Amino acid sequence: MGNFTRREFTQGGLAVAGSLAAPRIALGQRFAGKVIKTTGNITVFDPVISTNQATWQHALMVYDTLFGVDLQQVPRPQMVGRYGQSDDKLTWTFELRDGLRFHDGTEVTTADVIPSIRRWGARADWGPLLMEQVKDISAKDKRTFTIQLKERNGLILDALGRLCFIMRKKEAETDPGQKIDAIVGSGPFRFNAIETKLGAQYVYDRNPDYVPRKEAPSGLAGGKVVNVDRVVYVNIPDAQTALAALQAGEIDFHSDPPIDVLDQLTQDKNLKLQVLNSPGSIGWIQFNCVQPPFDNVKCRQAMLHVVNQIDYLKASFGHPKYYKTCASYFGCDVPMENDANTPWFKNAPDYATAKQLLKEGGYDGHPVVILQSSEWYVTKNSAEILAQQMRGAGINVEMVAVDWAGLEQRRSSKAPAHQGGWNLFVTASSAADYGSPAASYYKADGTWYGWPTDTKHEELRGEWLRAETLEERKRIARDLQANAWTFVPHVNFGQWVQPTVMRANINNALPGPFQWFRVWWNIEKA
Repeated sequence: MGNFTRREFTQGGLAVAGSLAAPRIALGQRFAGKVIKTTGNITVFDPVISTNQATWQHALMVYDTLFGVDLQQVPRPQMVGRYGQSDDKLTWTFELRDGLRFHDGTEVTTADVIPSIRRWGARADWGPLLMEQVKDISAKDKRTFTIQLKERNGLILDALGRLCFIMRKKEAETDPGQKIDAIVGSGPFRFNAIETKLGAQYVYDRNPDYVPRKEAPSGLAGGKVVNVDRVVYVNIPDAQTALAALQAGEIDFHSDPPIDVLDQLTQDKNLKLQVLNSPGSIGWIQFNCVQPPFDNVKCRQAMLHVVNQIDYLKASFGHPKYYKTCASYFGCDVPMENDANTPWFKNAPDYATAKQLLKEGGYDGHPVVILQSSEWYVTKNSAEILAQQMRGAGINVEMVAVDWAGLEQRRSSKAPAHQGGWNLFVTASSAADYGSPAASYYKADGTWYGWPTDTKHEELRGEWLRAETLEERKRIARDLQANAWTFVPHVNFGQWVQPTVMRANINNALPGPFQWFRVWWNIEKA
């Protein structure tokens, strides 16, 4: 669900603003402007439908956001000009800044913004947690709107800065469970459907009508000044082929080079490496909490004693300077990091304890299905390590290899594993995003994939959301972690940084607050 097909492109099922003013070049002609080519495959174009990093990468180029978080995770106004809070702290008023137009030339108004917030709030990122606290969203005029809260909320600006992409009214009113049928944003790039070839390349042209903010860029905030004419994502699934293309100058940028070749790449004077996200990424193993055996908390607790993080990290990242083990539920080097309820971490792996907990949880030897995303070496390697460790604890493991789009589709199924469902999958996220209890990954109300439920956890998340100071949030985060490592909705397998490799003539690439979120404004090609 959520994938645009080649037929939809070619038969007009997908509307794109660029088709209203088609590029003056024909397919196959050489483009004269400055072009940056990078690697990527965008299988889903709707950032509300998919949590795929490539989808969000696409959305950051095409759409704009009301607020954006800077490198310090502080929300800054983006599409918003003036804003303020009522004395009782229950009503926020926002006014859109000047110069906001969609790629089809129409003005961005509150008639677009309000349904965009509501659609995002139905299922994407921080949206649902925010909307639980919202009493009403209403327009005062075409540029001014208000958000009324049921109770005080210390994180409304943070939430609006977390990938709340503003779409036209038409797309924003699409059912949140259904894909949009047009790609028309107001962001710094326009999606070029004519030059795009699904499965091969995805083309984005500089939006000449975009009016950037005047502040210096920082993370996803500040002035989005585009210095190149086009960005092209080229689908090169094989890492070695991608690196060969980079060394030959056929592409300019590769965000995810295998760690074991980084030393070799530093010897090439035509390339340079840069870490563009210092907290890095954190990987975790998601349980299906509604199907045996992980519907039983004892079996989930057993996995704390099965997972040995260092095995995963060595398999994918090789050199210790790029990775670290981490016991914190929220990841390390983030404000909510703490050591509550982590004695198990020091003794893992402990197969004897794991086997005893599996026995108490009623595990009967039935096959446990791991969905293995085969497109990315980290998830591929980590699923194999996970299977090996689980077998060491006496668990009967069955691996099912899928691409990410297939994993996204199958993880939505609550059916038994042998009927098209699943028991576990391996994934990862930016440590900066993962480090917040407001993120969707931490929901325990039965709505996040795997459908974990825990009343105490949700009560603590609500307290954390309402907290007005960092110290309050840190205190509540300790309680959240102590409880989470008891009911165990998932298990982390380590944290790492991923250097990016680029051609030597690429300059001013901006570091970002989230791993994998590459921003293409500010960057220059000599």
